Amino acid sequence: MTEHTYLRQDEVVRRAVEALVRELGPVEAMRFLSMGQTRIYDSVGRHRQWQENLDIDRFFDQVFEVASE
Repeated sequence: MTEHTYLRQDEVVRRAVEALVRELGPVEAMRFLSMGQTRIYDSVGRHRQWQENLDIDRFFDQVFEVASE
């Protein structure tokens, strides 16, 4: 069996970005890299909207009612 050596994290990132730019071009590579960030911001926005409409007393009653049964 051969021993495997992992690359340092910065080297993995560098190579991955180079591959993306080479295969997709700089614009599409940046578009791809920013896709994950959009999803995070969307989920934060949904969570904040959920909190704005939340009746906290009713919410806790529902959560702890199930736990006490």
